Amino acid sequence: MFCLLSKFRERAKYEWRKWKLFHATDFQSLMYPCFILCNILGIFPYKINGSTFENSKQRYILSTVIICVFCIYELIVLYMIDISKTIKYKSVPETLENNIFYILSGFSAIVTYVTSGPRMHLLQSIMKISSRLPPELYQKLSTIIHAKDIFGFLFLIAQVSLYYIMIDMDYLLESYFVLLVFQMDMLYVNCVCVLKACFKEINKNLTNLQELMVNDEPRLSRQTYHKQKNSFLLTEIKTLRDQHLMISETVQMLNKVFSLHLLATIILTFVQITFLLYYGIVHWKVEMILSNLNHQFYDIMLIISVIYYCIKIILIGWTCETGMDEAMKIGSTVHKVLNSITDEQIKNELQQFSLQILHRKNIFSTKGLIIDAMLLTAVSN
Repeated sequence: MFCLLSKFRERAKYEWRKWKLFHATDFQSLMYPCFILCNILGIFPYKINGSTFENSKQRYILSTVIICVFCIYELIVLYMIDISKTIKYKSVPETLENNIFYILSGFSAIVTYVTSGPRMHLLQSIMKISSRLPPELYQKLSTIIHAKDIFGFLFLIAQVSLYYIMIDMDYLLESYFVLLVFQMDMLYVNCVCVLKACFKEINKNLTNLQELMVNDEPRLSRQTYHKQKNSFLLTEIKTLRDQHLMISETVQMLNKVFSLHLLATIILTFVQITFLLYYGIVHWKVEMILSNLNHQFYDIMLIISVIYYCIKIILIGWTCETGMDEAMKIGSTVHKVLNSITDEQIKNELQQFSLQILHRKNIFSTKGLIIDAMLLTAVSN
């Protein structure tokens, strides 16, 4: 017994040394808060063995039970709203909004459960291609990603708690769905951030190769050095081209895995913003006639909710937009390098790289809808 306890403590110490908040050194430590929160919600049916994701039977059973319980709960609530009329709302817009919320959130929960297998392969692929990123870059990313994941989750917990205390209603089902959708959105954003960093690293390496070619031009008269350097450049360009191909395939995998969830969350976000603004206008008019604490509190919560949904959709759109920008910069950099060299072998390799970039449209999309700055424009309008 004492031996097992000692082993557990040693393992805990090892895990703590391996991961520290805001100090990530690899993909696993970068995603650790997100994985823990997903595990709490029952949407992370995996275990990480070294550098490999594996299915966990216990977590898969737990995930199945949690999703089934909440989906059955959702069906009961919809039955009570639309058929038995046990749950009655004050107006038709409230009834419509809650129907849309439950249907889209439940759909997102089912999609999350069904795509758990492909999502594991996606995470494994991202872990593999991001293993070449320097630890310093991971640490910079962790400052934003850890703060976003942890404080966003705590903000939603606080918001739900305030609703429960002030309005005295049971928001268990709504709370779970809101947290689940949020965590899947943040998991998507994190994956895009890592892929963006991979594109940026390729662009940086290509720029370094260009500088090497320009700075070493006077020494190219020496035949031996010329051959050695060209061989090195060819190897580096082929490596970068292979990396770009792997990242491009991972982007396509990401689009497929998160396609239905993103479509649901985008629709849900704009529906929620629309209804919340409508409720805000109605309550503002009511306050002009009858002002009390409940109305003032409700208006404040409506404003906070609108800000939350706006920030979330802006974050998704901005991350995808900047990620696509980094991918497009690679094509420009390849052409700059191509214009600065004269060796035919290197030129042929760069031309093949350029064709690969043209054929690989690295865009983040869902069912034909490109996720970019247009989302930000839609929110601002």
